[in-house]
Amino acid sequence: MDVAAPLSPTDRSTVRRGSKRARTDRADLYAVLDAGLVGHLGVQLGGAPVVLPTGYGRRGDTLYLHGSTGAATLRAATDGAPVCFTVTLLDGVVYARSAFHHSMNYRCAVVHGTARLVTEEAERLVGLEALTEQLAPGSWTASRRPDRKELAATALLALDLAEASVKIRTGPPGDDPSDVEGPDRVWAGVLPLRTVTGEPEPCPLLPPDVPVPARVLDRRISSGA
Repeated sequence: MDVAAPLSPTDRSTVRRGSKRARTDRADLYAVLDAGLVGHLGVQLGGAPVVLPTGYGRRGDTLYLHGSTGAATLRAATDGAPVCFTVTLLDGVVYARSAFHHSMNYRCAVVHGTARLVTEEAERLVGLEALTEQLAPGSWTASRRPDRKELAATALLALDLAEASVKIRTGPPGDDPSDVEGPDRVWAGVLPLRTVTGEPEPCPLLPPDVPVPARVLDRRISSGA
């Protein structure tokens, strides 16, 4: 699918509340998904909604999720029922002059669809690579690949990105003019929030002469730590 193609205007993916914050460029969807580390998968399990955090990875217009083959939630996600997957990046706390207008600056993607179980070996490796690289860039080539036993214990799901929405809020609070012009001098503004990496902590079983690899050090630098 062309990156410039707009996001699908389906009934489920149409942003109604706060529609001015909706983005229609598919590149915005990719940007939010690629910047995140954890998403939340919503499924129906035993007649009740269940939402669980999970890692993910993207390749083109396909999102890959994984878990144990024994996980009931993953089995439920591939039984043909609709699922919902969300990723939210929190960028700041918005302090307003009124309690009503306190808010958050954020980037959020919501994907609707039907997940499918990936069984073809080549695509399974592509999906697992996407998951690994999303979490720890450069690790797929640096680490041992999954063996047959590990692959047999892993369920890989694919979710198409055809039906999705993106909302983004930036900037200062949207206070009422009467509060802005009022006599009370209440502080208003944004407290930025950032995720930063810390100092790498070697595994206790690692020989002391093994250096921290560039794929880890470079990530610290790029994160601003």
